[in-house]
Amino acid sequence: MTQRSLPADIDATLALLGEGRYVADRSLATAIFLALKLKRPLFLEGEAGVGKTEIAKVLSQTLDRDLVRLQCYEGLDVAAAVYEWNYARQMLEIRLAEAAHEGDKGKIAADIFSERFLIKRPLLQALEPNPKGPPVLLIDELDRTDEPFEAFLLEILSDFQVTIPEIGVIKAAEPPLVIITSNRTREIHDAIKRRCFYYWVDYPTAARELEILRTKVPAAELDLAREVVAFVQKLRGRELFKLPGVAETIDWADALLQLNQTSLSPEMVDNSLGALLKYQDDIQKIRGSEAAKILDEIKLEVQTARLQASLTA
Repeated sequence: MTQRSLPADIDATLALLGEGRYVADRSLATAIFLALKLKRPLFLEGEAGVGKTEIAKVLSQTLDRDLVRLQCYEGLDVAAAVYEWNYARQMLEIRLAEAAHEGDKGKIAADIFSERFLIKRPLLQALEPNPKGPPVLLIDELDRTDEPFEAFLLEILSDFQVTIPEIGVIKAAEPPLVIITSNRTREIHDAIKRRCFYYWVDYPTAARELEILRTKVPAAELDLAREVVAFVQKLRGRELFKLPGVAETIDWADALLQLNQTSLSPEMVDNSLGALLKYQDDIQKIRGSEAAKILDEIKLEVQTARLQASLTA
């Protein structure tokens, strides 16, 4: 099977992301290119919903590599992340050996701790040879795990290997393409970050967010897309518990499209805020007079943008 080669430069990286309908700026493309070129993990930090996880998915799709995802959570341990033994099958094997009167305990022990009884979890799967080439390993929301798990992760990121006491060291012939994400609910240890390229994924500018929206929801009218982006950009300047990310912008535009809307109205904004804001306190703060005030502001901005576009056409 022919493997698709990694991008040769930053422009090729931008083109690769574009194939996956991911709108990136040049600085992000530079970080991705260097991480791929130098075979270093890429550590992406930023608010939830800004497109960090999507980068791993797009790389998997456009490079035609398998995506191995480790979704992190509090209490994640080696058994869930790397490997565990299939104890039920091991016990059955022991019972069968006893029934057959096999007396060589050393042989039985060596057999039940062989690879055929090993349950491989995402980190171990990512180290295995793959005819498509090294997979994309997504370690998603690392900040949700406990610090002891970070310490274990260092061996993976430093040498791309895992030590299994009963078997020995399993090392990747070629390192996987590693993407680590964090929503910064807590600080990740410096030892992890030193082994990675770091990039902060920020909220996009209005122009870039409009481009993203036009790419992801192409059926939306241009005026509606402009109004949605302008409204979301205004919200990010408010004191809210959880600011809407790009993912919420896309969801809201898609919801409005399903409601056959071509423009925002105060009533429609109030009725559909649940697609954009995920906390009741935030919805209550914006709904009604505040939403109407924002809407008045952005209508003027969209009219101005439309006029400028017509003058330059």
